[in-house]
Amino acid sequence: MNIQQLLELTVQRNASDLHISVGFPPILRIHGDLIPVPGEVPSTQEQVESLIFPLLSEIQKNIYNQNYEVDFSFDYEGKARFRANIYRQKGHSAASLRLIPFAIPPLKSLGLPEVVTKLTEIKQGFVLVTGPTGHGKSTVLASFIDKINQERAVHVVTVEDPIEYVYPKGKSLIEQREMYKDTRSWNNALRAVLREDPDVVLVGEMRDFETISSAMTIAETGHLVFATLHTNSAAQSIDRIIDVFPEEQQPQIRLQLASTLEAILSLRLIPTIQPGRILASEILFATPAVRNVIREKKTYLLDNMIETSAGFGMQLLEKSLAELIKTGQISQEVALKYTLRPELLNKLVE
Repeated sequence: MNIQQLLELTVQRNASDLHISVGFPPILRIHGDLIPVPGEVPSTQEQVESLIFPLLSEIQKNIYNQNYEVDFSFDYEGKARFRANIYRQKGHSAASLRLIPFAIPPLKSLGLPEVVTKLTEIKQGFVLVTGPTGHGKSTVLASFIDKINQERAVHVVTVEDPIEYVYPKGKSLIEQREMYKDTRSWNNALRAVLREDPDVVLVGEMRDFETISSAMTIAETGHLVFATLHTNSAAQSIDRIIDVFPEEQQPQIRLQLASTLEAILSLRLIPTIQPGRILASEILFATPAVRNVIREKKTYLLDNMIETSAGFGMQLLEKSLAELIKTGQISQEVALKYTLRPELLNKLVE
């Protein structure tokens, strides 16, 4: 197959990813499982390069040749978008392409609790979406922004690497900035965003203390900021943010985070009994008690606070998993592979 046929197959099979690597046939990820493309044989270096290099612009080829990796995105024949990472492994070129549907799913359709949708109504603060790679962070962020776009006339600026979802026309002015295409660095883009009169800012990924510090400063100065972080739980997310800073700065960062944080959503896509995947979530809202715990360096109390604060809309991941087990959508065996607290999950489903 050529690259157009492989992209078409990815769309037809509704695969989340397409992998192209030397020594393997092209591989699709469908419902979380890796499945070789039927009839295809292991690829040679020449075949891999003939598949992936036509996707690159001259600028992207130069970046790849210098750095041995490059991120970019592209439209495929008006049917979908793909986010691509071209990289090297064992001295050979390889590619991972993530399918991004054109249609942004409504926030209410994602399986998150209803209370989460109210985060699109707040005027300022810091909303963090966390979880492993490939577990729905980008989709949830896009659904937040799209809901704002449909309901509020605000200026939204996104900083992404690369641009994933493209938003339809709505009430908002949405401007999307792509790394190395519209800006040369995260730090430059986030410093400049305050001069661009935004109401809402989306930070595609918080990578280091400068990015995190900039995102919190934007939230602190009267803006609503959505961002992602690769962490496993709400409590771990807070610790990760604070720990990336030098020790002498951490007390100030705790105060800043306590004052700006509005919510943390930690996501997992769980394989269902019927072929497919469904979203499970851990949710923390920044109540006065939560803000106080952050300020006082007592994040070890957060799991218990989340568990006992259902009235505020909070839930541990295990509560979400238990509900999916009880409704027959996932098996307990599968849920135990994703839980952070196995004993609690088993207790909740007894």
